[in-house]
Amino acid sequence: MGVKVYGYDKCGTCRNATKWLKAHEIEIEASIPLFETPPAADELEKLVADSGLELKKFFNTSGEVYKELGLKDKLASMSRQEQLELLAGNGRLIKRPIVTDGKQVTVGFKEEQYTAVWGKQE
Repeated sequence: MGVKVYGYDKCGTCRNATKWLKAHEIEIEASIPLFETPPAADELEKLVADSGLELKKFFNTSGEVYKELGLKDKLASMSRQEQLELLAGNGRLIKRPIVTDGKQVTVGFKEEQYTAVWGKQE
């Protein structure tokens, strides 16, 4: 069973995640450039549901665009659909990488989390 990785080639965290997946012989079926082709709002909704995380965990809170738009103060007053549309409209707002096998989803890269979620596929 392979995974789909939404990431950015120049992102060190994305490279570390990809390296971990390859080292654990997990097939990367698709590598999707997050900035050029962010997931659509409905796809993001499924990713959020499958991850078991809150929607706000999908925002790249340390990114320039997040800060420029002042989202720290605005997100709470936005509807869920508005937040999903915002993420779908700008891949730079999405925390990366997102890895999914269609059932499970991880956001970001922490080795312990990858071992817990993806390690059992070995």
